[in-house]
Amino acid sequence: MDEKAKKQALLMIPYGLFVLGAAHGGTATAATVNWVTQASFNPPLVVVGIKKDSGSHAMVKDSKKFALSMLAAGQKGIAGAFFRHVEPKDGKFGDFAFENGANGAPIISDAPASVECEVVGFYELGDHSVVVGKVTDAHVKRDAEALTMKETGWNYGG
Repeated sequence: MDEKAKKQALLMIPYGLFVLGAAHGGTATAATVNWVTQASFNPPLVVVGIKKDSGSHAMVKDSKKFALSMLAAGQKGIAGAFFRHVEPKDGKFGDFAFENGANGAPIISDAPASVECEVVGFYELGDHSVVVGKVTDAHVKRDAEALTMKETGWNYGG
């Protein structure tokens, strides 16, 4: 199979957009991620792909915990704000307020839902690590349709 066909086929997988929050050693970060899926009900597990050269990768690897803020349709601005590192200041990352979850990882305040996770698997196999997180806490503020890559018109190039 040629490389162009592989990439084209993979782009047909529907992806939601999430903000991954991590904290370790007195620092915190938030990053937009889209390779996320549920892997188990019992125990509740999620899987996320985290780019190896990102600051969030090292923070999740070292802290062994993270949070995922689920973004709703119409929250493209939040997703776009975390493609690059933003320093937290006065309870905000840039224009967006956050709260620390029970595990210490930041959760975007405007997100309709979020989960807090402890890392139970960390697999460094490609340009992204596959991280398995056991859900230790969940929060739902309101029902919402998920923000998807299709809605934004973006394509993830890694």
